[in-house]
Amino acid sequence: MYFGRQHPDFIATLKYLKSEQGGRKKPISKVGYRPLVKFPEYIISTTSEQLFLDKEVVFPGDTVEAEMTILYIEYFQNKLFVGQTFEIREGQTHVIGTGQIKKIINKNLEIK
Repeated sequence: MYFGRQHPDFIATLKYLKSEQGGRKKPISKVGYRPLVKFPEYIISTTSEQLFLDKEVVFPGDTVEAEMTILYIEYFQNKLFVGQTFEIREGQTHVIGTGQIKKIINKNLEIK
């Protein structure tokens, strides 16, 4: 779980686009969903693992809280902050939603 780590990196509010806005056409299961996360301040995207906190299934247009674990933690050390926004993508360019960090759990990622 969590890319082999014990804890997630942060908790975020995720807002998925409706299908007619370009979002997914199918719902997302609580287990195993790993889209890309793209912070606008940085060039690199990273795969993320999302564990929804208050829903088993998320539909296009839903807003949820999730524990987030990112794959390339080395690149994001000392670069994240509470309130920071990001895009949720499938593929490099297909934006399916947005997110905002609520709490940073992995303190190595937090701006000091």
